[in-house]
Amino acid sequence: MRHKVAGYKLGRNPAHRRSLLRNLVTSLIIEERIETTVPKAKAMRPLVEKMITLGKRGDLSARRQALAYLMTSAAVDKLFDAIGPRFGDRNGGYLRIVRTGWRKGDGADNAFIELLGSEKVLDEKRQKRAEARSKRAAENKRAMDEAEAHGGVEHPTPGAEGEDKT
Repeated sequence: MRHKVAGYKLGRNPAHRRSLLRNLVTSLIIEERIETTVPKAKAMRPLVEKMITLGKRGDLSARRQALAYLMTSAAVDKLFDAIGPRFGDRNGGYLRIVRTGWRKGDGADNAFIELLGSEKVLDEKRQKRAEARSKRAAENKRAMDEAEAHGGVEHPTPGAEGEDKT
């Protein structure tokens, strides 16, 4: 019986578990919202909160500690430049875990884990994607109109190629 045993094993050995959590924390800091299983989200919550606390401290020692844990320097830069100052006056509780339902394949309970205040950033990303999509569609339509104006696309006559000449 595991009475009063803290932490999550997540069905992995310690090295794999540490690597998994480091990757999840790095992805969350870069993307500000990720979808994962509920036990993984709960296991990574204290680690993300420690990273944000380091980002709020902002000194060289804290930056080196974050570099030792996070997988990319881009995540460290974002942590100290954008995320740390955003939570400057808040004491803990930087994350939100929202359950999304069950995964179809194995029935695992899924959840979004996101930083508070990331709604603005996610809306900006969504808007940029929509603008890029509409721009691409306009370019494609203009290219199609130009092709039709230049006499259209030449289609080979049926059976012209590959036909036996005997």
